[in-house]
Amino acid sequence: MKPTNQFLKAIAMVLLLCFSTLSFAQNEQKAPQYITVTTLHWNMDLEDFDMATWKAVEKEYLEKVTKKNDYVMGSSFYLHQMTPDNTELIYVRVYGSWADIEKAAAKDGELEKAAWPDEKARDAFMKKQQAYYSHVHSDEIYSTMPLVKPMPVGNTKDLICYVRTSHLAFPEDGTNEEIRALRTENFEKLIKANPIIKGYYPHRHAWGKDGTEIMEAFFFDSMADLEKMFDGLAELSKKAWPDEAAREARGKKYDKYFTGVHGDAVYKLVAELSK
Repeated sequence: MKPTNQFLKAIAMVLLLCFSTLSFAQNEQKAPQYITVTTLHWNMDLEDFDMATWKAVEKEYLEKVTKKNDYVMGSSFYLHQMTPDNTELIYVRVYGSWADIEKAAAKDGELEKAAWPDEKARDAFMKKQQAYYSHVHSDEIYSTMPLVKPMPVGNTKDLICYVRTSHLAFPEDGTNEEIRALRTENFEKLIKANPIIKGYYPHRHAWGKDGTEIMEAFFFDSMADLEKMFDGLAELSKKAWPDEAAREARGKKYDKYFTGVHGDAVYKLVAELSK
């Protein structure tokens, strides 16, 4: 079947949105390319559940395995704050290439054996670790996108993470240059210079159930700052684009690239369990 112009435009836009990655120094060998997002669920039948013990178990794994795995560029846990399911927690890992995802899994196995040489001791630790989670989980893979505001280096605070999931619309009259310019301007005027936003990471679908997804993760010091961000957006927009007619026209131009359907979720970063 011959591809339609709309299909070709959609592919071109996906390639554009996935083309660039997080900003790293020029002498770095790799920059983040892919993010795996695993949605876990607490084992609600675990009678002696203790948050401090859970953190200690995952901290031990982090120190002995994840931090020593060179194929894993970063990892972090996020706890439910405002989502449809209070049993969920999110585990994120960052990789420099698609191949590194598979290599990291194999390396985990090697490092686990090195950390707990005795098979019985290793099995006992893994059983203790897995006891905190139910057997139900889901996995998604996302591509990193440009226009990132990195979190402060060496952050030790359990920041609030607001995740907005939007969906691409692929308009017939859309162009790569237009959406790139609009996103860049939004980032520069509404996000980058906004002191309330401590970090911003956009990424889009690479492997999973919905190919139109774009997710934006905003980091804040507190829930109050998240509310301040929302409350101040209107004034920031007026300041960035003072002419009302031009501002509204620009908004319509930007909105045509998205379906208008979006989802919101709020999590809390567990800073001490981050690589």
